[in-house]
Amino acid sequence: MIRPGEWNSAVSRHSLSILACVALFAVASCGGVGNNNEPAQGKSQVTTMGFGLPDEHATARVDAVKAANPNIEIKINEGAFDEQQFLSAVASNQPPDAVYLDRNKLGSFVARGAIEPMDDCLSREKVNLDDYREQAVKQVQYQGKTYGLPEFNAVRVLIINNVAVREAGLQPSDVSTTDWAALPALTDKLVKLDGGKLARIGFDPKVPDFLPMWAKANDAELVTPDGTPTLHDPKVIEAVQATVDLVNRQGGWAQFKAFRDSWDFFGAKNQYVSNQLAAMPMENFYINTLAANSPDADVTFAPFTDRNGEPLSYASGQAWAIPKGSKNRDAACKFIVGMTKTDTWVTAAKARRDALTKQNKPYSGTFTANKKADEQIFAEVYNAKDNKIINDGVEVAKSVQDVAYSLPANPAGNELVTAYTGAINRVLNGQQSVDDAMSQAQREAQDAIEAAKK
Repeated sequence: MIRPGEWNSAVSRHSLSILACVALFAVASCGGVGNNNEPAQGKSQVTTMGFGLPDEHATARVDAVKAANPNIEIKINEGAFDEQQFLSAVASNQPPDAVYLDRNKLGSFVARGAIEPMDDCLSREKVNLDDYREQAVKQVQYQGKTYGLPEFNAVRVLIINNVAVREAGLQPSDVSTTDWAALPALTDKLVKLDGGKLARIGFDPKVPDFLPMWAKANDAELVTPDGTPTLHDPKVIEAVQATVDLVNRQGGWAQFKAFRDSWDFFGAKNQYVSNQLAAMPMENFYINTLAANSPDADVTFAPFTDRNGEPLSYASGQAWAIPKGSKNRDAACKFIVGMTKTDTWVTAAKARRDALTKQNKPYSGTFTANKKADEQIFAEVYNAKDNKIINDGVEVAKSVQDVAYSLPANPAGNELVTAYTGAINRVLNGQQSVDDAMSQAQREAQDAIEAAKK
């Protein structure tokens, strides 16, 4: 699953040189990562970038694709996606045949000519995009063309610490994101200060990472479907102000972040068990983390809601795409389609469940961008072993899959995230007002998009 990362607020000179390299595809000095080894006679070869084989979700699918395509040799170059290496490889005409990357980044590389459209591939392989989640598909489409196939699909849900809430004289049902005017008072009741020192966060809004969800809850977009940033929209500014205020009333950003960074986030003494947090929105992968490490944790899962009380979530995930200049485009097409098709996902889910069963662990399901695959997985493969955390959490996560919002593809996806992340960090650090920070972010995002279009 994708976890929110930290983004730099400026593009380095080295990054700019790489982008220039991409614009001049014939520059010989840019390095490549393509495989120069010849495949066996009569076979095509597919090399990948950005993908690894950490568990059965990966290995079982690769094995299934190999079995279905005996004439294709698949070379998995394990490791995280490296933007600079990828752009260098494309520029030097030595790209991988298939690349695996964050869907939020795809539009940036499409605009720079580093990714090829896949419409002919999808037509030839009879792929029905209606089988995939609408928001995930929108992230891989740009100006009427499809540039990839979406893979995993992570959503966000509220996770509430029942002990902390009841200690404050409230019930889990009292914790809601619908009434923004009531959130400060709710947070004041839930937060715990010990001698002026933060001992429990009452409500963590998870900004800047989750700004897209808060903005959407206020009926605002961060970027329009045609790629125009709207970071200075009054409704976006209102969302930033509301969430920053929640942090500031809990000791301020420096203390808030230091306390949060001290948590045993992935361990048995995590912030829920240790009563260091009352509530926050979180990606659905954390359901399994809690179930594995603290199965008796007293928590409630609930949908994040917009200001009208309607369930809402924010979805993210990866996609497979074909780089410009792929030497084995047809084989890459078959590989990508095979990795994301229903039967392959179900096979992988069974392999993952069986591996966990041998360890006497529950299987919390697999959340993908393929709706048909998810339906079959949760109907036939899902096995929570009566684990209450998984059963409760998965039901909520499933319920928000189709109401989840995603940032649409745009020519400067990286830079858009960098712009609003940097802006909110400046506000949290007391360097700028919300208005000034978001106006600066708007200019930065607009400049990056205009540069990308050129």
